Formats: sequence, structure tokens, C-alpha cells
Amino acid sequence: MQTQSVVTPELEARADQLHTNPGAFNTGAPEEHAQSALNALKAGVSRRLSDLVTPLVSRIAKDYVGGETVDDALCVARRLAVQNVPSTLGFWDTSDYSQRQVADIYLAAVKNLSASGLDSYVSIKPPALRFGSDVAVELAAVAKSSGVRLHCDSHGPEVVEHSHTMLQAMLDRVGPDCLGTTIPGRWSRSISDADWANERRLNVRVVKGQWPDPENPQADMREGFLRVIERLAGRARHVAVATHDMQLAADAVERLRAAGTSCELEQIFGLNSIQSLRWARQNGIGLRIYIPFGKGYIPNAMRLMRRNPRLAWIITKRLVTGK
Repeated sequence: MQTQSVVTPELEARADQLHTNPGAFNTGAPEEHAQSALNALKAGVSRRLSDLVTPLVSRIAKDYVGGETVDDALCVARRLAVQNVPSTLGFWDTSDYSQRQVADIYLAAVKNLSASGLDSYVSIKPPALRFGSDVAVELAAVAKSSGVRLHCDSHGPEVVEHSHTMLQAMLDRVGPDCLGTTIPGRWSRSISDADWANERRLNVRVVKGQWPDPENPQADMREGFLRVIERLAGRARHVAVATHDMQLAADAVERLRAAGTSCELEQIFGLNSIQSLRWARQNGIGLRIYIPFGKGYIPNAMRLMRRNPRLAWIITKRLVTGK
């Protein structure tokens, strides 16, 4: 079955731009569209505060993100492993990096994980690789020989076909055992993308999604998430339930288990909590932590602060006390 997508003039224009300049796509998460003057004001204040504290966060927040280098991320992964918590390493690039530089960082992550013996895999960003099939196949071959899984992060709906083309080239070279893809619940095309993944026996991570669907920007993300889960249940090789909404996680895990589908909970480092770990262990399900690292970790830390009052409070306390 071929993936059926809703193509709007905006998506066509964006796809044309990516075809001629694939490196132009920003792999950072988009800001949500303001729905009111009040929200717009709040967003503006938040951005100004972020600009003020970014230099401080770059110094203090390293305990809550993976740092700049592969070695930094591995240190976090080892600390988690002491608690019997597996991980995934995700390089957050900036526009400063070339395709080759990004690929080399992914290769270093694969080789270091292979040597470490950690239960961890590498998440890759197709736009950061310029959707290049040749470099992706090179990476896939090394990952398979190293026994390390690769997983494609999701981005905007207009780049899914580019990502699928790159992933298919990897599949043709190494097969599905060490490959995975991510499906956001909030898009109109997500069910057909789940079918695409099921047919190829890929590992799947389900997320609510950061990029809205132009066709339905106000889609209920929880409902969409569970629709994708239902489509994967009983069909997918393995599903990572990637959410910090614990009620949503519980509903998703229940449906996957009822269908006999292998699954685990996955959360981002800095937003995971003791409560999440306790819930996972009480319910006999694994919790895996996504560790972002790279120069993009500073803007990521700013997003974490806006979503995590506890992190903002800790950083403020450190600034005041100097501890």
C-alpha cells in the first residue's frame, strides 16, 4: 500500500523548496501558532526572557540535557544505565553543520554505543542528512554491523515523503531489524504512515507531534495518538509510546498489550520524572529516555524550561544561591 497524503499548495511549495535545497529545513521544533492576542503577548515575553537567560542556561542546564558531544550524551546514558534505564541518543544540529559533519557524528554515536554495551540506540534527523540516500545507506550499514539500531525522528508533514525515500534506501540495504520511524498522531496522513511502517516491519515511535497539520491544525492530538496506536496494535514489530501524558501512556500501553504488541514508554531527558519510572516499573513496562545533545541543546533547554516549571525553579535557585 502506498502512503496517501493530503497535498496542499503550501505543502507543494515547501516540498519544491526542499527538493532544490533540502538543507533549508529547520530541524528545530516550531513554535505553536498563537491563537489570541494574549497568547501572542505571552509568547513574546517568553522569547525575550529566553534571550536573557540563554547564556545562563548554557552553563547550568547541562544536568538536564545531553551536552554538546557524543561523549557528553554517553555520560548521561551511563548514569541512566546505573538505574537500569535504557536510552536513545539524539543529535540536535544547527545550520552550522554540513551533511558530512552530521553523518560523522551519527557514526561516532553508533560506534561508541557499540563499544559501550549500553542498551541504547541512535535517533537521526533526515533533514540534517539532507535526506541523502547514499550517506544514510552508509550509516545503516555501519549500524547493522555494529548491532546498533537507528531511528528516524519526525519533522514537518511536508518532508515525510523525503524521509520515507531515505528510509526505504536504508531498508533495501540492511532490512528492518535495526531501523525505526516516528509517527505523529496529529496529522491526517498518520494512519497511512502507520500502514507504511507496518508493511515494512519497522520499529515505530508514536508522538503527539510538534508540527501541526495545515489541513487540521486544531486536531485533537490525544485522539490522533490513540488512532495510530490502534493501527499499530497487533501489526507493528515494536512500539515506543513517547509521551509525558501518563494517562495517555496508560491507554496506549493497554491497547498494545491487549494485541500482544511489544512496547515501551519513551520520554525526553529533563522532562522525565521519578513518577514516570515508578509507574513503568509498577506496570511492568520499560522506560527509555531520549537524550538530546549537540549545539542545538541550548534552544532545546529553553523549550524544556517553558514546559518544565521545576527545571526553571532549579535554575533560578542556582542563580540566586550560586550552588
